[in-house]
Amino acid sequence: MDQLVSFVVQGLVDNPDDVEVSQVEGDSTVMLELSVHEDDVELVQGEDGETLRHLRAVLAAASGRRKAILELVEGGNAGEE
Repeated sequence: MDQLVSFVVQGLVDNPDDVEVSQVEGDSTVMLELSVHEDDVELVQGEDGETLRHLRAVLAAASGRRKAILELVEGGNAGEE
C-alpha cells in the first residue's frame, strides 16, 4: 500500500523525488506516514483537506479488511539537504 500512496502522491507534487512513505503493519491496521517536500504540503492537503481525504478514501478501498490510516507528517526529512 505504501507504493500505491507513493505513486499517486508523486503525480500530484512538484518534487516527486522527495515523497517518502513509511508503513507500519498491525494485525488489523496499516499505518502510513507520508512526508513530502515543504513546498508540496499544500498540494497534498488540497483545499480544506479535500485531496488528503480523497487519498484516504482510495487507500481505504485498497486496504480490504484491514483499516488503513494515512497521516501527512510535516517537518520530516523530505526536501532537506
